Amino acid sequence: MNSRYQQAVFAFSANREAQFPPDSRVEIAFAGRSNAGKSSALNTLTNQKTLARVSRTPGRTQLINYFALPDAGCFLVDLPGYGYAEVPEQVRAHWQALLGRYLLQREVLRGVVLLMDIRHPMKELDIRMLECCAERQLPAHVLLTKADKLSRSMAEKQLRALRSELVNWHAPFSVQLFSSLKRLGLAELVAQLDAWMEVAHAE
Repeated sequence: MNSRYQQAVFAFSANREAQFPPDSRVEIAFAGRSNAGKSSALNTLTNQKTLARVSRTPGRTQLINYFALPDAGCFLVDLPGYGYAEVPEQVRAHWQALLGRYLLQREVLRGVVLLMDIRHPMKELDIRMLECCAERQLPAHVLLTKADKLSRSMAEKQLRALRSELVNWHAPFSVQLFSSLKRLGLAELVAQLDAWMEVAHAE
């Protein structure tokens, strides 16, 4: 089902724009608050337990990590978790500025997978991320992670509420339920990534 993603390999890390690769491959970024389950989702997608390190300390990912998909001509880009990372203000400001420029100006970026803990969606920084995407009409696909933490009916209620909210943005946004633990929503995520890649390669 997702064999192309199982071939993902770590390529390199970057902490400034000069270290970004040439605009030769499509990029799909994964973003989310610290502890939203981003590393777990990447590991589930690629069926690799340690591709993206899972940390119990929020904010440990302080680099932009590029993972290559050899057969797809694409990079999966793991952006630093944002939120309550215990880092100096100067470092925090650097990352916020860098991420803003990446989202607004990176031409080969074709979509953002935005992860939100289903119990705490649409926090201020999530909204800022969506604002950046909406400004350039960049597709964003929200994963409501840790869906197994709620009853099915409550999870569906959260999904419907956020779907209704995203319609008001008038941007190419979508949302689904996801659980790395239960592998819930994996096929839907793969279908969305495949669609982005097909559109990009058709251009």
